[in-house]
Amino acid sequence: MKNVLLSSSAIVLALALAGCATPVPQQLTAANVPSNFSAPITADAPIWPKADWWKGFQSDELNSLVDEAQRDNLDLALAAAQVMEAKANAEIAGSVLWPQIGISGDGERSKSRTNPSGVPGLGKSTSNNFSLTGNASWALDIWGKGQAQLRSADEAVKASRFAKQAVALTVISGTGSTYFNVLALRERVAIAQSNIDAAKRVLSITQAKVTNGVSSRLDLAQQQAQVSGQEAQIPPLREAEREARYALAILLGKLPEGFDVQTQNLDKIVAPAVRPGLPSELLRRRPDVAEAEANLAAAHANVDAARAAFFPQIGLTGSGGFASAAIGTLIQGSNFGWSIGASLLQTIFDGGNLQGQYRVSKAQQLQLVATYRKTVLTAFQDVETSLGQVASLTQQEKLLTDEVNAASEAFRISEIQYREGVTDLLTVLTAQQTLFSAQDQLVQIKLARIQADVGLYRALGGGWSEADELATQAMPAATAPVTPSAEPGPGTVPASGIPTTPGPSQIPDEPTPLQPQPGRVRH
Repeated sequence: MKNVLLSSSAIVLALALAGCATPVPQQLTAANVPSNFSAPITADAPIWPKADWWKGFQSDELNSLVDEAQRDNLDLALAAAQVMEAKANAEIAGSVLWPQIGISGDGERSKSRTNPSGVPGLGKSTSNNFSLTGNASWALDIWGKGQAQLRSADEAVKASRFAKQAVALTVISGTGSTYFNVLALRERVAIAQSNIDAAKRVLSITQAKVTNGVSSRLDLAQQQAQVSGQEAQIPPLREAEREARYALAILLGKLPEGFDVQTQNLDKIVAPAVRPGLPSELLRRRPDVAEAEANLAAAHANVDAARAAFFPQIGLTGSGGFASAAIGTLIQGSNFGWSIGASLLQTIFDGGNLQGQYRVSKAQQLQLVATYRKTVLTAFQDVETSLGQVASLTQQEKLLTDEVNAASEAFRISEIQYREGVTDLLTVLTAQQTLFSAQDQLVQIKLARIQADVGLYRALGGGWSEADELATQAMPAATAPVTPSAEPGPGTVPASGIPTTPGPSQIPDEPTPLQPQPGRVRH
């Protein structure tokens, strides 16, 4: 008898543990997070972006465009609708934890013939039946399947909100980058036009020399070809500017027809400096990392739900109401009746359906473990790349500025000397081409450097931060970040008290039913 009780107790304990939430697999260790970034960092720059980081470029027009994008961008509208859908799914998932209560009413009038001889007027009866019944049913969530599905839905809501933040960051940075591209293309058109004007001045000098017999018609033909070649560079630049302007209009949710911006060049654009803090802090400041984290937590809750599906499903039902042949006497105590019941359903054989669903949920969890790890690594890569680009392009811009100044002086001197007959046309053409190439390249480098600044702000999360209470991945103790500001949102999984578990390559198979996983569990 004692052995029977011990065996029964073990089974009850196993079933109880099966209904508890297991911890989300932890993927962050000190070995996974670098202690510092290795790319060049501006020492005196502020740490982490502000929430309105784009205002640092000191462009009122850009500020206005970003406001429009945040209000009217269609990708943001789509992301907002997806958040609404996730919330509705969470409400549906939570509804299974509550009793389902309904009420029904029926009225029936029937006529029957009980006269086998068919004599008219005999054997006919008419009856009325009325009923008013209340019904209630409740599926008991003993093993935690409903709770696990609700946790998964709550994590999906968090993921959708983080995804919306990621879309917003992409839209804002895309608006800035596209706007700067429009200005750079306009500046390149202006430089090309200035170069054409200079070439036409040289052409006028060449024509005068040919008329006076000082130069040959070969020089004239060469300079005419130079002018035509430079004029041919204008149409593709203008077409690229139009396409960039149309792309900017789409980001703002506007028709491209008639859309325009006022600024003509990058002269007044100031690139604000920024630098990261600890690498571990980055993982609480990137919405895409938080989204991957929430998706992993949702998948793990689905594993718990799939495990709970192996156990018996227990439900309670009850009904009560009134039934009467006359509606006037329906609500009377003598016409009241009731019933209660319980049901138990245990799958014995399903051809491997439950086992297959369980394995699917496990495979999905492992996929999202890999996705989370890759997202974390990509976040560090983005910051390192952006920091390196900013430093490299800043140095290039300085050197190219010196080249443009020197080339401008060389072309001025060569043009004067050619007019006075001291040098030949080839020297002028070479100086002019050097100047034009340097000016055009300088604008492209300026654009690349400004866009690298935008990329750095995006890589650093754009001023967004995840609240600690929404996180499911505990930060490694060796690289614990400063607590960021809170971001409102749902969530049922606490960040503290989660034990460390092996990585995805070492995660053992989940226990089969009636074999609880050892270690701590969370109710």
